[in-house]
Amino acid sequence: MRTTGQALKAPQQFSASFVLTGSATEGELTLGTPLGTTLAKAHWAPGVAELLQGDNTLTYASMDELTAALTGEPLPLVALFGWLQGEVNTVNGWVPNLSQWPQGRISASRQALAGNTDIRVVLDRPDN
Repeated sequence: MRTTGQALKAPQQFSASFVLTGSATEGELTLGTPLGTTLAKAHWAPGVAELLQGDNTLTYASMDELTAALTGEPLPLVALFGWLQGEVNTVNGWVPNLSQWPQGRISASRQALAGNTDIRVVLDRPDN
């Protein structure tokens, strides 16, 4: 078989724990390994987003730019805050599946020419 055009990229996948605080306009996201080591922290406010990894700080104009630099795809931060509250909102081609939201599971997918992207979130629910 012969193909032309761009080479196919192998599927990429990673798992991380996260703590998300604030809102879509101003907040903080801490990413950690499944064993609890902090991988990176992101802070954002209107007009600026910073990524802190160890002693390095990278500055971007927005969280869309920051997440695109990290993952190759701008992730739907505004929509994510809504999904976490059980709001079904589709944005920029991202389609959420909140059918398991009551059990603390959220997923969303986006189909694009460059490839499909899926997000799966499993929430820790504090004991009441």
